[in-house]
Amino acid sequence: MTEGEGQFYSVQVGDSTFTVLRRYQQLCAIGYGAQGIVCSALDTVLGIPVAVKKLSRPFQNQTHAKRAYRELVLLKCVNHKNIIRLLNVFTPQKSLEEFQDLYLVMELMDASLCQVIHMDLDHERMSYLLYQILCGIRHLHSAGIIHRDLKPSNIVVKSDCTLKILDFGLARTACTNFMMTPYVVTRYYRAPEVILGMKYKENVDIWSVGCIMGEMVKGSVIFQGTDHIDQWNKVIEILGTPSLEFMNRLMETVRNYVMNKPQFPGVSFNELFPDWAFPSETEHDQIKTSQARDLLSKMLVIDPESRISVQEYLVICKMMERHTTLFIVSWGFSLITELIYKEVMDWEERNKNGVLKEECLGESLV
Repeated sequence: MTEGEGQFYSVQVGDSTFTVLRRYQQLCAIGYGAQGIVCSALDTVLGIPVAVKKLSRPFQNQTHAKRAYRELVLLKCVNHKNIIRLLNVFTPQKSLEEFQDLYLVMELMDASLCQVIHMDLDHERMSYLLYQILCGIRHLHSAGIIHRDLKPSNIVVKSDCTLKILDFGLARTACTNFMMTPYVVTRYYRAPEVILGMKYKENVDIWSVGCIMGEMVKGSVIFQGTDHIDQWNKVIEILGTPSLEFMNRLMETVRNYVMNKPQFPGVSFNELFPDWAFPSETEHDQIKTSQARDLLSKMLVIDPESRISVQEYLVICKMMERHTTLFIVSWGFSLITELIYKEVMDWEERNKNGVLKEECLGESLV
């Protein structure tokens, strides 16, 4: 190993044992999730606080292995100020045959968006957070990547209001022919085309951003369904029954179900997001309120063909000229494990030789 096999030590974190490089001290659990446990730690080499994520049994099956590989490759390759940065990756195992634990070291942020989304945010802070989310998503989309799982818990912020997107275990290559299972992303932020099992494209992430923005404004989840059927019901009760043209693009069985539902006229966005829900300390805030409501009305559109794209609202961002697509194919289980191990070894070799470059999928946006 790059830093020597004696440079590892073990510490108990909840029900899990972390075996990490000795440079990482003072481990303290800060998050638990389906993909693993995250600890804060002090990097004694760089002298900075970091987040150390142990992927939870990444090789227990092919699905977990694919997610681990996606997250590792995307974090290594994507370079943007609004995407979480990978600082190190390592395994305590000394060979491919022994390889079973994967640790990712990332920037440590102050809080998840969950913790600030219901604060009393003014227009400037709210718009700055939203702008950063859209910049990060624009970067991913320009590299041919759809996040698919945007939600407040997958977005982290610092006290200075800087924001970064994380958790790419479900990220996929942009592909209009891919049909995604409706059970893999958090229900409340799930786009209608996902709920209904339709083909989808990049602006599936825009719906999620609209849900997050709406929650910032109202202080509560916009579409809070109890299951995926009730989630659809909540959407049409609020936004209204979609057009026949949209219905005709559904699979026959889904179309029959949807068309047999009661017809809902929906509520206006003025009613859904009334003036009092927005900050209104100055006269100029009224103009900002109108602009914010207009943006919500363009994001929260059931028909993805009519929903805005990121580039339509981020014209001030530089457009990427190169589009690199990352394909995740149906590899065998053993090959995925080997690929992940090679990625870890590649990271260590580059780090050892002092050639750890900021390689990215496309160019960074400013």
